[in-house]
Amino acid sequence: MERLKIEQSSRTSKEDVYQSLLPQIKALVQSEPDLIASLANIAAVLKMAFGFLWVGFYLVKGEELVLGPFQGPIACTRIAYGKGVCGTAWKERRTIIVPDVEQFPGHIACSSESKSEIVVPLSINNTLTGVLDIDSNQLDTFDAIDAKYLEAICNSLQ
Repeated sequence: MERLKIEQSSRTSKEDVYQSLLPQIKALVQSEPDLIASLANIAAVLKMAFGFLWVGFYLVKGEELVLGPFQGPIACTRIAYGKGVCGTAWKERRTIIVPDVEQFPGHIACSSESKSEIVVPLSINNTLTGVLDIDSNQLDTFDAIDAKYLEAICNSLQ
């Protein structure tokens, strides 16, 4: 397998990094029929490229989200529908950006190091299958650029 090329310097913008990663991630997942393997590699690529505190997936199992492939510290194993940022993104079927997790009503604190978060719904064949959850140990890390590219990454799994 070819090694991913992540070019980042002090002059490289976040958008530039996403633009270089997106075609590589698409190529990586298009040739892999196993969803779990693809999710594991996506989590690793995003963690490696950006150094986020936690990157991973929660998968829909009945009425809860169950921890899937991830990179980072130990995580919550199960999240109820509509609870916390992940459960809310699942319920509302939309990307949620939280600049300060302490300000999100009902936030589930899996790690005291988490300061900001983005959660992107993951739909495969028009079925909401899970969510991509990313935590940062810095406040106000995520914005519309992250949302745009993380949604594109999740859409690459169609």
